[in-house]
Amino acid sequence: EDLRPLTRFSGIEVEFIKPPLNGRALPGEVAHAARAVVRGLVLAMMEQPDVSRIRTQWDCDGENLLINVRDDGGGTLAADAPSISRLDRRVQALTGHLQIDVMPGWGADVLVTLPLDPPTRPARGDIAGWNLAARELEVLQHLAAGQRNRTIASTLGISENTVKFHVRNLFKKLDVSSRTEAIALAHNHGLR
Repeated sequence: EDLRPLTRFSGIEVEFIKPPLNGRALPGEVAHAARAVVRGLVLAMMEQPDVSRIRTQWDCDGENLLINVRDDGGGTLAADAPSISRLDRRVQALTGHLQIDVMPGWGADVLVTLPLDPPTRPARGDIAGWNLAARELEVLQHLAAGQRNRTIASTLGISENTVKFHVRNLFKKLDVSSRTEAIALAHNHGLR
């Protein structure tokens, strides 16, 4: 349903193969990221010439969500395109993997693997490499705890605009483009 508005006037058929009913329930963070990744891939594929059909499929192997998105275009989807690079960073923030197979004349086939569970041992060492100011780290910890800007501002005794300023700085320093990516990255590094 999320993809219908994107394709209504494009003339491109988007097919979603329903996952098996016996699969494991998806954690909210994984489901949200997966929807965003599929949407981004569909948009990137729609920008190619000669695409008339895109097929998306989700499955689960018990430990990972497996996403497959294929198009029938000319095989011009570039793995180093900015839109694909952003999606790859989002997938990596969740310790996942994105693989693109481009077949000239046949289209592109993208496989995304997202773990359903957080890593067993968070890697705390990389946090120092982020070069966060003390206040930015505090804001990130509150973000990771799921708090909204208004609550963070109240807790830290600062304005909501100051929180927004810190969040923008965090996005730059962490090389992410959304709160979800920042939260996933923080969780992967042991911040809760």
